[in-house]
Amino acid sequence: MAWEVVVGIETHAQLLTRSKIFSGAATAFGAAPNTQASAVDIALPGVLPVLNRAALEHAIRFGLATGATINRRSVFARKNYFYPDLPKGYQISQYERPVVQGGSLKIPAGDGEKVIRLTRAHLEEDAGKSLHEDFHGMTGIDLNRAGTPLLEIVSEPDLRGAPEAVAYARALHALVVWIGICDGNMQEGSFRCDANVSVRKAGAAALGTRCEIKNLNSFRFMERAIEFEARRQVEILEDGGRIEQETRLYDAERDETRAMRSKEDAQDYRYFPDPDLLPLVVSDEVVERIRGAMPELPEARRSRFVREYGLAPYDAALLTASRAAADYFEAMAKASGVEPKLCANWQTGALNASLNEAGLEIAQSRVAADSLARLLKRIADGTLSGKMAKEVFDAMWAGEGDAETIIAERGLRQISDAGAIEKVVDEVLAANARQVADYRAGKEKAFNSLVGQVMKATRGKANPAQVNEILRRKLG
Repeated sequence: MAWEVVVGIETHAQLLTRSKIFSGAATAFGAAPNTQASAVDIALPGVLPVLNRAALEHAIRFGLATGATINRRSVFARKNYFYPDLPKGYQISQYERPVVQGGSLKIPAGDGEKVIRLTRAHLEEDAGKSLHEDFHGMTGIDLNRAGTPLLEIVSEPDLRGAPEAVAYARALHALVVWIGICDGNMQEGSFRCDANVSVRKAGAAALGTRCEIKNLNSFRFMERAIEFEARRQVEILEDGGRIEQETRLYDAERDETRAMRSKEDAQDYRYFPDPDLLPLVVSDEVVERIRGAMPELPEARRSRFVREYGLAPYDAALLTASRAAADYFEAMAKASGVEPKLCANWQTGALNASLNEAGLEIAQSRVAADSLARLLKRIADGTLSGKMAKEVFDAMWAGEGDAETIIAERGLRQISDAGAIEKVVDEVLAANARQVADYRAGKEKAFNSLVGQVMKATRGKANPAQVNEILRRKLG
């Protein structure tokens, strides 16, 4: 408790474009090595970069979603360093004046929310990839990723500890997918985070020396890496040592970070304006056009779900975890016409459980929103009990047909005729005199036993609420 962990996150979100940021080469994942690297990407003499308009519009979209300033004039720069997978010997990026400046993102924190400030979001090209595993004593170079459009999103050091850092990364991931600028596929490298970690004495104003942990491509690894790095730094400081500013790598197998190289500062990269690219000028008309095409954002949709559908804030938050989940709920609620809470319960319960078990996203659901809506109608009109509905849902998930077909084939119609239920109740009471006596003697468990006997006699088809009401009335 004597130490405070301070974290800032730099995120590289691959922008959802068909071609690269400065060339017409494809960005599709999984192509054979070096088949998607054009003359521009590998910097052959005489070629010139041309900015991809879609990449710029995606950056503006992000800036609008986070309440940032869209700089009407920004500059591309050359970031100079020499590495085998960087064919030019420099990376085209933005430095002094990025296209997006400032902004913020809210994350859950305790019982409320915390606002995390954003420093900037700038456009840049990705480098290639070094391949070590398939070569003995050598390294292969795949330049397919060279020139892939990235939006680098930099947070202020407002995060305190690994849980907040993960909450921020999840919120940012959800947002870039929601607004359609990134597919968010962490396994394919579409969303990668670097964590700048430092520690300081609790209550201290000055920040400690930071170490950067590179290329964290899962939320679980991010949490473990930050926790390990914080412990490492605290141990060094408590032993009287000092932290060296450096870039570190997280080794998931050993669950530890280890040094890669000393940390560079901006002057080490010798930034200067790219002479092949004119300053980027964005008109008010372009910004307003993009603003007009923005989707309803997560926070606004959560508020609307509470207001229009009467949902609890907790349910609204679950249902807006992704844009696809929110769309599914709204389509189901409108198609079913039943109580929205019933729709919410089924989506966050049975549907999500089946999706998780199958390893599917909600957009891949085997039961469409309108199909689930028809099932919920049968609960609302008394055709099915909750237990019957779950049986029908499981059959729908298994591909056995729609709700009506399954109900008909399995004879799953709830008995709601009061006279029919009362007749069965009378038979059960007559055959279970001991349980009747036990109940009247104050043993509540006996009542549950009698309910079970009625449900068994009706093969689970009796309306449970009516069974309870009739039994209590007859037992006095």
